[in-house]
Amino acid sequence: MQCQTVLPGTECTFWAKSGCTFEGHSCQVVVADCEGCERIVDGTIGKVCSAYPAPQKKWAGGLCNFATHRKIEIKIADTKINPLKASKKASAKKK
Repeated sequence: MQCQTVLPGTECTFWAKSGCTFEGHSCQVVVADCEGCERIVDGTIGKVCSAYPAPQKKWAGGLCNFATHRKIEIKIADTKINPLKASKKASAKKK
């Protein structure tokens, strides 16, 4: 269904025949953490997120999973393997 309040004419998953089904019956404006995200669009009430109607709830747990401007860095720690134990394990698997 298409939104008729904040983003008129755009597809909205929270819009039903009875109107906006999201709590408060409208999207909410973005928070400071959202600045720089590609999902921000200008609506009738200001800047809103095109992916989720309540941006402050997404940022409450840390990082918003819809954020396009911040990435999680995954650190992989290299473990040192004792070559003697590794050769024993390899020979034990061959038996």
